[in-house]
Amino acid sequence: MLPERQDTGSLKWDFLKNRFGSEDLLPMWVADMDFPSPPSVIDALVRRAGHGFFGYSIFPPSYYRVIVDWMKRRHQWEIREDWIAFSPGIVPAICMIVQAFSSPGDKVIVQRPVYYPFMAAVKNNGRTVLNNPLSLEHGRYHMDFKDLEAKARDPRARMLILCNPHNPVGRVWSREEQERLGEICLQNNILVISDEIHADLIFEGNQHIPFGSIRDDFLENSITCTAPSKTFNLAGLQTSNLVIAQPGLRRRYLNQLENNGISGPNAFGAAAVEAAYTHGEPWLDALMEYLQGNLKYLRDFSKEYLPGLEIIEPEATYLVWLDFRKFGLDEPKLDDWVRGKAGLALDEGIIFGNPEGVGFERMNIACPRSLLIEALDRLAEAWPELLRMSSV
Repeated sequence: MLPERQDTGSLKWDFLKNRFGSEDLLPMWVADMDFPSPPSVIDALVRRAGHGFFGYSIFPPSYYRVIVDWMKRRHQWEIREDWIAFSPGIVPAICMIVQAFSSPGDKVIVQRPVYYPFMAAVKNNGRTVLNNPLSLEHGRYHMDFKDLEAKARDPRARMLILCNPHNPVGRVWSREEQERLGEICLQNNILVISDEIHADLIFEGNQHIPFGSIRDDFLENSITCTAPSKTFNLAGLQTSNLVIAQPGLRRRYLNQLENNGISGPNAFGAAAVEAAYTHGEPWLDALMEYLQGNLKYLRDFSKEYLPGLEIIEPEATYLVWLDFRKFGLDEPKLDDWVRGKAGLALDEGIIFGNPEGVGFERMNIACPRSLLIEALDRLAEAWPELLRMSSV
């Protein structure tokens, strides 16, 4: 049974024809869960709507307190209220950070395959992407520190965008990996932008360590991007928060926010954030248990019915990086098979980096089990055609 999301202005469900050329696809693409937000959030929004006044808004003191409490409780990171700066989203924040802390012609380091708006934020603002590609070894991605050291020495390099946890490869970076990256950036005066939007979505056996929590000098040389949007399915409410401890960096960011005419919050967004961080923890724990089940179902089904498919085991996020490279198809043929034969809308690997993402597809498993089963049944039905097309 499909979620009742069609004709609701949903990007995931109502934008299929624009994005993929067909409406007759099962959407498993954009990072948007097919679960309603926690009841506490819905109740808070109904109460806010019932107030009836929707003028200009500010953040009440309680807003900052719940963020501080959440970071301490979930991530053992003690931050201060005055370190928190608003953004209507992480992508707008990264764009404004690029604008504020670099100049046209400067270079920004990214680690592909990676969330594609990173590259757009760099290029659309007249800067150059400096790629430090991840390496895939025995089914797990790693940072190439030798290459990073070389890239960081580039005199035009100004900042590095760290995807932490990583989208789409699902890595939860260890303390040791982040320490080495942080030291390289400090030695070369590279500002670290740590996108931690998936930090709450950690699978059992892994622990997210905020970059800024590791060392004081890392905290002073970084901006951490956080939001409840992936955690509680609140992206449409456009409320995110940055942790910027260094006063000079914070002033420059706030000036850029003002330069772009961004001031007060979305009144509904502020209410949702408070409700989610105050009352949403049991819902989140149940979500992660369910996602663990979905991941197990995907893994078991693949072994039995999808021979040759390699699943890059995610340590975090609800996004799974699927490796089709064994079949030897070029990107257009693979994408045509996914849509035309399997009837699925997945994110094409190439958008996360070329050549790093070629031969991969990203699947969103944050959905009811029945929807996942339908998607995998479609793949299995189309699998013989994939094998016929394969050069293997």
